[in-house]
Amino acid sequence: VRDLFSRHDGREVAEAAEAATTGEMTLGGEERDVAVLFIDIIGSTMLVSGLAAWEVVALLNRFFAVIVDEVELRHGLLNKFQGDGCLVVFGAPNDLEHPEDAALETARAVSIRLALEVPEVEAAIAVTAGDVVAGNVGARERFEYTIIGEPVNEAARLCELAKSVPGRVVANCDTVESASEDVRAQWICGDSVTLRGMPDPVRVAVPRD
Repeated sequence: VRDLFSRHDGREVAEAAEAATTGEMTLGGEERDVAVLFIDIIGSTMLVSGLAAWEVVALLNRFFAVIVDEVELRHGLLNKFQGDGCLVVFGAPNDLEHPEDAALETARAVSIRLALEVPEVEAAIAVTAGDVVAGNVGARERFEYTIIGEPVNEAARLCELAKSVPGRVVANCDTVESASEDVRAQWICGDSVTLRGMPDPVRVAVPRD
């Protein structure tokens, strides 16, 4: 049961549930400083046209296997599979000393590995960071661990932008500048853009390679 729970909800979430002394997880959340990674397949409708359902599932499984591998390596939580995309959080529920480093390194590694291992798929990848509320949302009968806040919305909008950027990987420049020196050196900050539905312009960074 422990293994099954961890596969569905993430190892850290499963461990938190197991550690609850009351035997019942409570609804609600806490403010956390996290980094957010959003990944979405480009042109998924065209990609799956003409494929049998089992072929689509097999392709998605290869795609997500790369992401899960890199996320697990850096102690992130793959919070949601969203059809042909996913939301990843670094810094909740487990603490990370440098969540920005983990997210930015994962973004670059996933981009490189997808090009080599799943060349049929092209994905847009975006990274941002900031304060969110992380916790259990829903009802007592059915809830999930999730994160809510502006960084999540910004990551989704940046991911839309990434679809039209060479390399298909972008990050909020503030996130890059908050990273450690070695990681920061792998990115270049460029112009500011106004993202759909966001009140303030965001300066965008892309990987040097």
